[in-house]
Amino acid sequence: MEDAASTGGSWLDANPFDASFQSDPHPRLKRLRELNPVNQTPLGIWRLSRYEDCVRLLTSLPTGVRAHDGSHPAEGLLPGGGPALFMLQQDPPNHTRLRRLVSRAFSPRVIEGLRTRTQLLADQLIKRVSAGGTMDVIADYALPIPATIICEMMGVPIADRDRFTEWTAQATHLLAALMAPVELLQLAQQALAQLHAYFAELIAERRLNLRDDILSDLIRAEEAGDRLSTPELITQCRGLLIAGFETTIGLIGNGILALLRHPEQLALLRANPALLSPAIEECLRFDGPIQLTVRYLRADAEFGGKIIPEGAQVWALILAANRDPRRFVDPDRFDITRSYNPHLAFGGGSHFCLGAHLARMEAGIAISTFFRQPQRIELASDQLEWGRSLFRVLRQLPVSFD
Repeated sequence: MEDAASTGGSWLDANPFDASFQSDPHPRLKRLRELNPVNQTPLGIWRLSRYEDCVRLLTSLPTGVRAHDGSHPAEGLLPGGGPALFMLQQDPPNHTRLRRLVSRAFSPRVIEGLRTRTQLLADQLIKRVSAGGTMDVIADYALPIPATIICEMMGVPIADRDRFTEWTAQATHLLAALMAPVELLQLAQQALAQLHAYFAELIAERRLNLRDDILSDLIRAEEAGDRLSTPELITQCRGLLIAGFETTIGLIGNGILALLRHPEQLALLRANPALLSPAIEECLRFDGPIQLTVRYLRADAEFGGKIIPEGAQVWALILAANRDPRRFVDPDRFDITRSYNPHLAFGGGSHFCLGAHLARMEAGIAISTFFRQPQRIELASDQLEWGRSLFRVLRQLPVSFD
């Protein structure tokens, strides 16, 4: 077996911070998975690209989202701990405590109650823009739906949406603070500072007028006699806002793109609306918005004949795992009729995505409503530009209607 000392670190042409990688990561991830599925990068971080290895890391091994000493690479980037206080960057018992405070708002029952509002919003947006003959799917549709819903859930004024849309995209790079280029890290720090100031002011106002929303619930929250500290409160609000719509923009936009590029699959969906649920799962698998998720090993672990030592930071490459031919038949084929689709788009283990029900509901309504129109829809350009987010989210998706 190989250990860390004998493994040369290399990106193997699969650096997630390379702009050319973002435009089409799948061929490079396929090559990485075939040539070196257990790979150590020049930063010393390990990467897993096979499905079973990623599942084992996320669900079976002793791991954490923080280093063994409890530290986190984002700490110290901003006063108050930056994103390191958010529940996704916490291990139990703190993760359990923080997640419990908001889990009720994301239960299947509550999310189902938002279906009518989401459908109305999708209908209004389509009616507003499709008559003009062209639209930008991202700005005109994929962004407003999840952004409006999470704002209403949290009690954030929708009028402020444009103020924080760019902030949230830039702030995602703090989730990979050690790897982000300096210029992106600086933009992320500025964005997070603006989000911090925004929520500090909003929380001060809301304390005087509590409502029936997540923000008010967090202000009221008390666990074992211990209220959330102000930095914790602000960080949960920032994190929920970012997680609540940034990734769903990617799911909706990438899903619509995949269906437009695979007209035979779109025809199947239009002919059989019962395929909507498996279609959403295939959109999540085929080109989901989450590239990777991070864990720290609590003990030495063997993967593919290599020993990754205790304390190492390990990336589970979600995009690569979701196209592993050992798990998925013909994985590079977009197929909305897959009967078995255990993708990892929502992660795994105790940090499985809290908003999975919300994302599936919003994407299902958005995609079905978009393609319910009688007009022929075509991509207006093959030259696509991806956003600045760490997540896989299109900056624009121009389409035309005939």
